[in-house]
Amino acid sequence: MKISHEGLSKVAGFLGAGLYCGIKQVKKPDLALIYSANECSAAGVFTQNRVAASSVIITRNKLLKRGKARAVIINSGNANVCTGKSGERSSLAAIRATAKALQIQESDILIASTGKISEPLPIHKIIRAIPDLTGQLSIPGCHLAAEGIMTTDTFPKKITVRGNVGGKMITVGGFAKGSGMIHPNMATMLAFLGTDARASSSLLKKALKKSAALSFNSITVDTTSTNDMVLILANGHAQNRSFSAESKEFKQFSELVLTACRELAKMIVKDGEGATKFITIDVKGAKSGSEAKKVAYSIARSPLVKTAFFGEDANWGRIMAAIGCSGVPIVENKISLSMNGFPFVKNGIGLGNATEKKVVKTLKQKELFLTVDLHQGSEEARVWTTDLSYDYIKINASYRT
Repeated sequence: MKISHEGLSKVAGFLGAGLYCGIKQVKKPDLALIYSANECSAAGVFTQNRVAASSVIITRNKLLKRGKARAVIINSGNANVCTGKSGERSSLAAIRATAKALQIQESDILIASTGKISEPLPIHKIIRAIPDLTGQLSIPGCHLAAEGIMTTDTFPKKITVRGNVGGKMITVGGFAKGSGMIHPNMATMLAFLGTDARASSSLLKKALKKSAALSFNSITVDTTSTNDMVLILANGHAQNRSFSAESKEFKQFSELVLTACRELAKMIVKDGEGATKFITIDVKGAKSGSEAKKVAYSIARSPLVKTAFFGEDANWGRIMAAIGCSGVPIVENKISLSMNGFPFVKNGIGLGNATEKKVVKTLKQKELFLTVDLHQGSEEARVWTTDLSYDYIKINASYRT
């Protein structure tokens, strides 16, 4: 398997474009397009937030109905959510204008939006820009598309994964955005993947759902957005033989999708709003995988734990308190903690001030690995998160101003 950060541009048959149409206050790309010359199998996973954008509802319904697509139109700077019927009409108008410019069916176009909540979408700006956007479609344009979906992101997040599937080289590539409102509730941000594999929409969904659970649904910064979705399109350019869900080839393909999703998810966490630490939390010795994940998330979501990481304070009592709040039956005097492989709590008891001072030195590193052993079973789970800094408050206190 080979991994690079060239994104969708390395997947045969896909083109992209991105430009500034005037949605954002700053002159940066805010409109993006992904396009395939031929029809693709398609699948997606979506936010479970009960307040969902019209783009989420429209795209989800299209995939449920057909499982096919050729293009995705995406705007940033405006989430087009909590905008009522006018918001839905705007989403449909963007799809209609894109279909006209590309000379394809509206049913072949998916849509996504991201940005400020509750503001009307300036659809006239989007419609006016769509002819230029479609006219700029190219292979290098995939990089501009990755920039066009960014909001508070500090860098575009792109990935390309290549590997052998049944004797054919298959590529999975794509890009994502996200640095705030990241929370495991399917799917946690926007991500768009393309592959040259030949695969049915049902197999794409199966591979994507499992991959999202082990990647995008294993990260947390703060809360779940109203616009989250992850889409994958397969155009079949690799001309591989069709495979079944039980085949070795499907397992190989799923591993490519998982790797792409996991790498994008980790980039999102590293770009967390105001983040100064990238934190991996491993929970071992649980009775079940779900209980291990509950404990991991309870730690990862705790503002007290996250601020302690930012302050480089070895306040392990906060970690123990978060474990106890997880809702998982635990035995306090069995729990052990270690940081970057250095033990500092054993059988629920701290190993003393000298040990804590050594842990404080470890906490100065940018990447931290917290291991929790519950000593109650053999199951485990991994979650990625960030610290909580002063800059996080500044960014979110003035997001709309």
